[in-house]
Amino acid sequence: MSKPRLKISAYLSAAFKVAIFCAMVSGVGAAHAFANEGIDFSIRFFDRRIYHVADDPINIQVTITNNSPFTYRFKLADDRMFSVDFEVRTVTNRLLEPADELVRRRSQSRQVFFREVAVEPGESFSFVENLRDYIRLDTPGSFIVRAFVHPELYRPEFLTANVRSDQRATALWAPQERPLTGVLASGRLNLNIRPPVVAGPDGLPRAMDVATGAILVRERLPPDEVVEYTIRARQRSQWERFFLYLNLEEMVARNPARQREWQRESQEGRQRMVEQLRQELRRPATTEAISLIPTDFTIERTQHTNNEGTVTVLKRFSGPHFTEIKRYTYYLQRRDNVWSIVDISVINLGAE
Repeated sequence: MSKPRLKISAYLSAAFKVAIFCAMVSGVGAAHAFANEGIDFSIRFFDRRIYHVADDPINIQVTITNNSPFTYRFKLADDRMFSVDFEVRTVTNRLLEPADELVRRRSQSRQVFFREVAVEPGESFSFVENLRDYIRLDTPGSFIVRAFVHPELYRPEFLTANVRSDQRATALWAPQERPLTGVLASGRLNLNIRPPVVAGPDGLPRAMDVATGAILVRERLPPDEVVEYTIRARQRSQWERFFLYLNLEEMVARNPARQREWQRESQEGRQRMVEQLRQELRRPATTEAISLIPTDFTIERTQHTNNEGTVTVLKRFSGPHFTEIKRYTYYLQRRDNVWSIVDISVINLGAE
């Protein structure tokens, strides 16, 4: 009678082991689900504006918010391409191809350095990525953008040796190919890319108003109205209007810190310097005086000849405990009967 009991006991032991294994497997899946429970992942345009088929950045702010009662930890690679993915599709659901730089970096065999980020309950963690670093955006149209974060870093282990070389570039990136276990997925973001900007009669590209979509044309305004238009555009964060009357090339060439480099650079290098200044003026933490937002301002005096002029403006900047007062002098030039700002100087007048 003991032998049957031994057999039954052996069967029960084997069944118990299978049950334990299944519980462990389901537990791993549950752990992944639990780890992301209460974690909100969202994306938005960092500096929304009108985007064109060009190399101007499309900055996306990635935000991870912890709405759970526990600390959320994830790995953030120094090279963000091993932590973040973007997926861009047309309105007909066609997947756009990855940027060449993304494929190149992920194809290399190298060590990926990272740091562990801890997001406490009720806190958020954000960073900004240029969508053009991830996706090839060389045609105009309407698109749908999604983002993905890999808490344990991007790992292409799912690629096998029998993947053909002509499929490898796609497999290194394509969202539908990657294992989504534990990966955070964002909602959808609508992106519109317009055709290349049309050049105006003076050869300069015409800007477009974000609110109306209309082409902004520089009008024959007097110097004081040009300055007022520029200041008010900055107060309202209307970037296309803010840059409309700024001659960035002259501003770079007249800057003592950039003057020598400007003189040495080629035409391509000068264009790069102008774009760097444009991006610096748009940064939230910029120290460029012309981009600082005053609480209020008063135009004190305007002087001009046929082709050169100055406008003096008294500006007030509100702080937590005092109001700072500064006197700005705008220097303007007239070309083709249109005044533009080419330089500024600032005098600090103290506080009140």
